[in-house]
Amino acid sequence: MGATGQQEIRKDDLAEDERWQLVERIAASPAFHKSARVRDLLLYLTERTLHGYWNQLSEQKIGHAVFGKPVNYSPLEDSSVRVHVRQLRLRLHEYFDSVGRSEPIIVEIPKGSYVPVFRSVQVEGAPGQGLRDRGPSKRWALAVLIPWLLCAILAAACLVLVFRLHAARNAAASPAAAASPPWPLSQIFDAQHRTCIVVADVNYGMLRIISHRPGSLEDYLKPDFPQGFVPSRIGRESAPIMNYISDSVLTSFADVAVLTSLLNNAEGYRDRVFVRSARDLRLRDLDEGNFVFLGSPGSNPWVQLFEGRLNFQETEGAVGESPKAFLNKDPRPGEKKAYEGLRFTGTTGEDYADIALLPSNERDGSILILQGLQQEGTEAAGRFLASPDHRRALREALGLAADPKGKIWFEALIRTKAVDGAPNSEKIIAARVVH
Repeated sequence: MGATGQQEIRKDDLAEDERWQLVERIAASPAFHKSARVRDLLLYLTERTLHGYWNQLSEQKIGHAVFGKPVNYSPLEDSSVRVHVRQLRLRLHEYFDSVGRSEPIIVEIPKGSYVPVFRSVQVEGAPGQGLRDRGPSKRWALAVLIPWLLCAILAAACLVLVFRLHAARNAAASPAAAASPPWPLSQIFDAQHRTCIVVADVNYGMLRIISHRPGSLEDYLKPDFPQGFVPSRIGRESAPIMNYISDSVLTSFADVAVLTSLLNNAEGYRDRVFVRSARDLRLRDLDEGNFVFLGSPGSNPWVQLFEGRLNFQETEGAVGESPKAFLNKDPRPGEKKAYEGLRFTGTTGEDYADIALLPSNERDGSILILQGLQQEGTEAAGRFLASPDHRRALREALGLAADPKGKIWFEALIRTKAVDGAPNSEKIIAARVVH
């Protein structure tokens, strides 16, 4: 049975509708257990759609009906609906990639729409030939990727050494009371939560450049990633390196440098800190604990979850060919509308980084984001938080007379001057208290 478009379905009949039954199974799945608002959002959007009111699903009406917003509230000033719809899309991907793999129907919410779309599962055709048969050779791929790979492999080795060193120190340490880290790191490293540091995925960044595709967290979580990002025309000479990119998990030297700095400032809570690659993180992991995300959306797509709550948002033109910049959504006197950074990592000039400390959506944890336009910016963000003088400058920029006793949420834009791929100075350009 089924009604689509404007055709009305009596509410009593929803229990017999296979689409509604599917949505009820999804809402009862583990991925939705700790996300009551996302679950309510899914049920509301589906019920309205199946009753033929899909054309009335505006952001303002959803905010009023599901989140209790005033009838005349401004979606331009409150992005909660967009943030939760983005989370809903990701949880739907997670469901159909796990417990819902055998479902005969799939429900999706296309980008730019709040209307659920249902489609029957169809068996795909036989897969094509391997990488080596995908077209003529592209010699440029090797030249572009080898420096990235060498840097990433070195970073991975450093990462292993860093954790072995800190594990040895923790084993030898006395069981004395843990010292409190300096603010604002005290809101990330504490006795009540475990802290997960999520390092960037260099492979994802390289695949974006090779394929000239902007990518998204939804793409990143699809079952066919990263194979789905490999260009259709890859020559035999490039096939081995493309296979290596698809199968390996690498991060950057900048992330290792920031990770080391954060661990040094975690004081007595290092045993409550663990590290995970962006590739290994799952959406349900965000339900508990504090999180630190290193890198911009171009290398750590999980940052996209929080972009709607940030004033400084990364933008870029043609992927891999245009310089990136931070757009200033609400410029204050003396601030620019955009801050453009280095064209490529490893060059000399100015780069920028955004440091954001935010509350989590569904719990009492904290989210720290350190994202540079290039690797130099990300490393500069870590250097900034490691410096007592810079932390004092941040506090003053936020109008705080002393280190706060309670939780303070903020966002700060940092400028660095990089020389041959390394940051050598940091300065705070703008700061905001996040309410």
